[in-house]
Amino acid sequence: MSSDPIHRSAGRPLSAGAVTLMLMLCLSWGFNQIAVKLVLPEVPPMLQALIRSVGALPVLLIIGWWRGVRLFERDGTLRAGLAAGVIFGVEFVLIYRGLLLTSASRAVVFLYTAPFFVALGSYVFLGERLRASQWGGLALSFAGVALAIGVPQPNVDADVLLGDLLIVAGGALWAATTLLVKATALLRAPAEKGLGYQVAISIPILGFAAWVSDERLTQIPGPLSLSLLAYQAFWVVGLTFLIWFALVKTYSASKLSSFTFITPLFGVVASYFIMHDTLTLAFGVAALLVIAGLYLVNRPEVAGPKVAPDPNVPA
Repeated sequence: MSSDPIHRSAGRPLSAGAVTLMLMLCLSWGFNQIAVKLVLPEVPPMLQALIRSVGALPVLLIIGWWRGVRLFERDGTLRAGLAAGVIFGVEFVLIYRGLLLTSASRAVVFLYTAPFFVALGSYVFLGERLRASQWGGLALSFAGVALAIGVPQPNVDADVLLGDLLIVAGGALWAATTLLVKATALLRAPAEKGLGYQVAISIPILGFAAWVSDERLTQIPGPLSLSLLAYQAFWVVGLTFLIWFALVKTYSASKLSSFTFITPLFGVVASYFIMHDTLTLAFGVAALLVIAGLYLVNRPEVAGPKVAPDPNVPA
């Protein structure tokens, strides 16, 4: 087996603990979509993204200090960290800008093109090889997400298509961040430092985007909005993104990314319980498609039967 940490993680199957953590992350991110929607009447989208980065940075600093991580030590990660931070910041500018043009349901579907970009990039840059059945599993899970959300939709104009394109670009940048972690010195850096680069550098980018968009707070947010902003900053960005970063450093990028297809399904279920949206039979079918796709992506490769060497054939 190769001693290269990239190739070791590419071939490592997801453990039961990793699967459990991914389910927890997807559940948290699914509810986060509802949190963003509930806060929008009081806090515009770019300001939300800015506030969560500002709130998450102290969390990362405290966790790093508690774990004895030398966040400011020179370790050869500066260039890759700066690049990851710029990508992270621009990613959310594109996503939130796209949300102003397209519907939230379409945005969810197009954002989850990210696993395809991860799989393709993993093949090109990391040497991860997906079998035909695994590519089929990705397609099956994506079809399930589209069915759950109800895409395609009628009456789509040029603005909506532009919004869709911005969301796809955001998904591609999400994938680029994942691949950058796997392919650079960030792979050997502590998770707190790798995510710290992204959060810190995103702050001026998101602040500039909020200023250009002329976003401002017209009133002090109420208790519900403040608690949901805290959830986004401290839990989602400060902790779940940190766990995701640590998992990406350890396991196959394409297999981990495929699990994120569950996130919009959790979002739909959360909408049912919190916002009283309707669950349909189509959602049940969609969930089965996603689960089947995840099974195909993460199914261990079956080794072929061993053939005893023919004693009459010279070695």
